[in-house]
Amino acid sequence: MNPVAAPDTADTFRVGDRHFSSRLLVGTGKYRDLEQTRLAIEASGAEIVTVAIRRTNIGQTPGEPNLLDAVPPGRYTLLPNTAGCYTAEEAIRTCRLARELLDGHNLVKLEVLGDKKTLYPDVFQTLSAAETLVAEGFDVMVYTTDDPLLARRLEEAGCKAVMPLAAPIGSGLGIQNRYNIREIVENAQVPVLVDAGVGTASDAAIAMELGCDGVLMNTAIAAARDPVLMADAMRHAIIAGRLSYLAGRMTPRRHASASSPETGYFFT
Repeated sequence: MNPVAAPDTADTFRVGDRHFSSRLLVGTGKYRDLEQTRLAIEASGAEIVTVAIRRTNIGQTPGEPNLLDAVPPGRYTLLPNTAGCYTAEEAIRTCRLARELLDGHNLVKLEVLGDKKTLYPDVFQTLSAAETLVAEGFDVMVYTTDDPLLARRLEEAGCKAVMPLAAPIGSGLGIQNRYNIREIVENAQVPVLVDAGVGTASDAAIAMELGCDGVLMNTAIAAARDPVLMADAMRHAIIAGRLSYLAGRMTPRRHASASSPETGYFFT
């Protein structure tokens, strides 16, 4: 399969003091084994790989398979996340543990869940945790609802990126509220990345066409019949969506408009 050229190398996005070319961020859960994890992440072209600290061994359990063997920190930027945390206190402790395990690494993905059925974020606990973590010197990328006002509050709190959900985590439903996502994008001064709910490549392309700086996904790739092939599809979709956004789409019309000119040529 021939690789698709990436956008101009100058077209990067920034989180804190880090610059990234790939706008696809991927997770590491739900794969068959570490080898499949490695192959799928390689196929995705991702530079940022998120790791659930509470659910994944990255060295805290000696003698067990270590994710870092498949996702070496020298090759990828690890994004420790607080998946499974239901209080601000739990999330803060988890980020501190990640920084200790990863030798001072301060880039984290914050998520504080509200309940186990919907896995929607508890926005009050999320904002509280974000304020504490920012004060402690963490670069916080924050999972949140698609509420534009909350996104603004999290940015004002010092978060380096805002990550609104497209749909519930692991649902694969795609972007359920394009208008809110677009509103967040148009008013944010930090990167906006869709997080959660992507199901297939077209969902990723739509997120990018809305102007998002990137997309984070896990289940859409890991739960595919062929995760490695889906990872490659998502890489293409992110690139296509980004290029489409930069190109600027045509103005939609209610009625037909001929593709070929109707004036200037006369035949008898």
